[in-house]
Amino acid sequence: MKTKRMVAAIQMASGPNVTANLLEAERLIREAVEDGAGLVVLPETFAFKGKRDHDQLALREEPGEGPLQAFLTRVAARYGTWLVGGTIPIFAEDPNRLRAATLVFDDHGRLVGRYDKIHLFDVSVPGSHDRYEESATIEPGDRILVLDSPFGRLGVAVCYDLRFPEIFRSMLDEGMDLLAIPSSFTAITGKAHWETLVRARAIENLAYVIAAAQGGYHMDGRETHGHSMIVDPWGTILAQIPRGTGHICATLDQEYQASVRRTFPSTHHRRLKCRL
Repeated sequence: MKTKRMVAAIQMASGPNVTANLLEAERLIREAVEDGAGLVVLPETFAFKGKRDHDQLALREEPGEGPLQAFLTRVAARYGTWLVGGTIPIFAEDPNRLRAATLVFDDHGRLVGRYDKIHLFDVSVPGSHDRYEESATIEPGDRILVLDSPFGRLGVAVCYDLRFPEIFRSMLDEGMDLLAIPSSFTAITGKAHWETLVRARAIENLAYVIAAAQGGYHMDGRETHGHSMIVDPWGTILAQIPRGTGHICATLDQEYQASVRRTFPSTHHRRLKCRL
């Protein structure tokens, strides 16, 4: 069994033109695969970032149907890569809201998992006049996702989830080895907390983390932090891209991870358990 496998994080500065965003996403996926990646993670809202949050309601799709899901299926199969498809809007039970769904596809383009963002960004950002209220348009999920992959047990979370370590402890209880975290951190919160949170999730769970972010200026007048990164179980940043569009790759070493978990077994020293 291969113990070293290449993975990639895609960084974008998505806008309101879906066609342009998809063309850019495919270009970056192709480049990552050409560099050897067998698992590619797209950022949150990779296909569309409009002028207003509720604009994305018009793009909602039924599960298993629609152009965004067709795109993800096609590119995963075409380039023979596992693909964590950022987030796309899926119809919710509430007719006035959507589910921010992360779909995971295998290298044949088959859907193998879905995670709906649990924690919603309803905050006023200190040091700015920005107010975010994701719950106005997004219906939260209530289930974690950990699934088998050639890269180990893969857990998926989205952006604001990073601030809630109990979700990752619950994944660890399900055997999680690596995390994919599509994100869209604001410039202010990203500068203050992004690297700290991403590295903390890797360190405390002795897990690899692939954090794919939005990074740039958007049509709604907001700025995202970027700094997509891939971090190893010891908290070392293996690859990072500061701002703008691009991709990064790094090698996951399963033997190294097993060695760290064996010789520094902090995950087995827990005395309290979290339950979702």
